[in-house]
Amino acid sequence: MSAGAPRGAGGASTGRGAGGLRASLAGLTTRGRSFLAAGVAAALCAYVLGQGELLRVGLLLAVLPLLCVLALHRTRHRVSGSRRLTPMRVPAGSEARVQLRMENVSRLPTGLLMLQDRVPYVLGPRPRFVLDRVEPGGRREVSYRVRSDLRGRYPLGPLQLRLTDPFGLVELTRSFSTYDTLTVIPRTEALAPVRLTGETSGYGDGSRRSLALAGDDDVIPRGYRRGDDLRRVHWRSTARYGELMVRREEQPQRSKATVLLDTRGAAFDGAGPDSAFEWAVSGAASTLVHLLEQGFSVRLLTDSGTSVPGDGSGFTSGGQESAEAAGLMMDTLAVVGHSDGAGLTRAYDAVRSGGGHGGGGFGGAGGDGLLIAFFGDLDDVQTEVAAKMCGRCGAAVAFVLDSAQWAGRPSRARARVGRLRDTGWTALAVPPGVAFGELWRQAGNAPLGTGTSGGWG
Repeated sequence: MSAGAPRGAGGASTGRGAGGLRASLAGLTTRGRSFLAAGVAAALCAYVLGQGELLRVGLLLAVLPLLCVLALHRTRHRVSGSRRLTPMRVPAGSEARVQLRMENVSRLPTGLLMLQDRVPYVLGPRPRFVLDRVEPGGRREVSYRVRSDLRGRYPLGPLQLRLTDPFGLVELTRSFSTYDTLTVIPRTEALAPVRLTGETSGYGDGSRRSLALAGDDDVIPRGYRRGDDLRRVHWRSTARYGELMVRREEQPQRSKATVLLDTRGAAFDGAGPDSAFEWAVSGAASTLVHLLEQGFSVRLLTDSGTSVPGDGSGFTSGGQESAEAAGLMMDTLAVVGHSDGAGLTRAYDAVRSGGGHGGGGFGGAGGDGLLIAFFGDLDDVQTEVAAKMCGRCGAAVAFVLDSAQWAGRPSRARARVGRLRDTGWTALAVPPGVAFGELWRQAGNAPLGTGTSGGWG
């Protein structure tokens, strides 16, 4: 049995061949081996006892499994298989639907088919289906659902088919070679719009006015120059000024925002969906989604200095590229783990240089970017490094997670949070189990720290 070309998203490829008669003999089931052993035993007893009738029974029992092996070995069924995963990226705790389609593309009907798909144990038990006889050109469709509370990337497949004879004496397994990948991204919360002050803020009425006054509808006429596209002629201005005028379309300036995620292994204790680190990852994902919806150019930055997206200016650029970059950032958060770093120096350097790509970022006096950080445990040295970041941006918000507090011990983060506030951060300590949306609203209502050129109103 071989498999044809794939169909649909995540189609399977050609299955492996029979592997010779020896491989077919290895497919004898327990029933088939019992028949064969009983037949050989009966034949030996008939020979010793001289019983002709018993010899015929023994030969029948021994030959029947071998005939089934030969029949399945010589049968050349061609079956195509495909897998469709909907959707291919789901938040943790949500379900994805997997649809399997099998089609008999040979001229012979198949026997009983047992279909099995391989899935990691965190997605649930292995799905198994029994397909009755499939006529030539016929198809069968089955589906199952997978769900994971743990973010990550999980392979689905390869798909396996088991072909049996009508007596259940032989069972041959065929495997397809390709598989699909389910990406489980962190849970996200819908965040309320929070007003930001400052001339390049992305929230509030001011930002909406700045976006509304730019773009394709913002027509600024100028005199015609040789080589200009005649389709850009602005006839109303031409009639007003008495000379040929063309449209000069200004592109909107997108405000920049950096979401900094502290991934240091030494900064977080515990593991699992309810750990402090998972809360920080989920909060970073919610913030990224919200800022993108608000029209920001966004990047994801880690304590190691790694920036996503990592090309161009380091920020999303809008349009289709922005959507692709958003998917890349969410895929990064789906698999992000603890780093071996001990400090935030590399993150500070990336913030100071604007990601190492000229022009973009927080460089320059009175930087106009928004910085939202999710910190783990901070000692005195790392608190000072974090404090310096605030001077490179227009507004800075920090969510500080203290491992001692999350473990039920007295919190040690109050002094760190106070130091960040003194240097201009809008800083909040994160108690265990709190909803991020509530802290987000508190950050919007928090008073500004000293030395902040722009902040949360």
